[in-house]
Amino acid sequence: MDSVSLSEVTVIRETTHLGFMHSFRQPFCGVKISPKFYLSKVDGPKAISSSSNTKSQFVYGGGSIAATSDSGYKMNGVNLKSRTLMSSAVKERSLLDAYDDEYGGVIVDHGKLPSNPYAFASMLRASLSDWRRKGKKGVWLKLPVEQSELVPIAIKEGFEYHHAEKGYVMLTYWIPKEEPSMLPANASHQVGVGGFVLNQHKEVLVVQEKYCAPSITGLWKLPTGFINESEEIFSGAVREVKEETGVDTEFSEVIAFRHAHNVAFEKSDLFFICMLRPLSDKIIIDALEIKAAKWMPLAEFVEQPMIRGDKMFKRVIEICEARLSHRYCGLSPHRLVSTFDGKPSSLYYNVVDDDHDPSHSNCSTEFYR
Repeated sequence: MDSVSLSEVTVIRETTHLGFMHSFRQPFCGVKISPKFYLSKVDGPKAISSSSNTKSQFVYGGGSIAATSDSGYKMNGVNLKSRTLMSSAVKERSLLDAYDDEYGGVIVDHGKLPSNPYAFASMLRASLSDWRRKGKKGVWLKLPVEQSELVPIAIKEGFEYHHAEKGYVMLTYWIPKEEPSMLPANASHQVGVGGFVLNQHKEVLVVQEKYCAPSITGLWKLPTGFINESEEIFSGAVREVKEETGVDTEFSEVIAFRHAHNVAFEKSDLFFICMLRPLSDKIIIDALEIKAAKWMPLAEFVEQPMIRGDKMFKRVIEICEARLSHRYCGLSPHRLVSTFDGKPSSLYYNVVDDDHDPSHSNCSTEFYR
């Protein structure tokens, strides 16, 4: 406890020791009294004084409180304000620090969590009661990995796992039992990109992965990978090609995307196939994940048995070939700001034969240089 006041304590000088003990012990159950007290009938917190220069002391909850010369008190060496009500201090310390979200719920401040599991359990129960009384809805509780011992305590109180990242686990609690939970679920999709890079010799940049399923061993495929957090589709495609092959590219457009379900970790998958223009041709592979990389003639690439027998990938190649002959136009990113959040974002679209702004269309642009 950081602050304790004795303003509510009234100690009356009595002729019997029992009278003193009854008056003093009521608000402080379990207090051990120093035998050196001299009692005087005064107002307020000055009711405890010393008959000599020796400091008066008593013990509260294992902490030593001593009277000071400025009519205040010290507890374990910490100065206590004489007019701070103990009941208010206890109430403040019994609840978790939290702030309201935009949807009638609360977010627990994970930077101010108690380190003691027993204190956390007590404060969590008290906080849930307080939030329920105030009509709050959902509770978001982020527990850092350094305090993972608090997870089973929260689970026991009814919290559920929402998601986990490298440094924390997020738990949620829906307070109104009579209503279905309106808390949004964890992310449902992963996003991947594949880079279709063709040079002026109509050779496509392909790789063989170092680690892959036995069924695709020896397959020459497009460089692929996952989008990083807060990364654009177009910049992610350029990065993946660079990381795997060392080739610098420039994003042209999204020519198609695939939507699949129950893929990794039973999540859905969005895979964007991007056409890129090569800015260099020297290949330097990433030896950690790539076995080999090369420029392969497009006709040879298409004739691979696994490519030729896959209807979806065969259609992708047909779309790419249609784009090269200007019979198809993909989607290009355009940076726009929405008034809903005031943040810039990428809108992928293409307008063919726009007389008002021809720059909106790149369908007539040559794909490779």
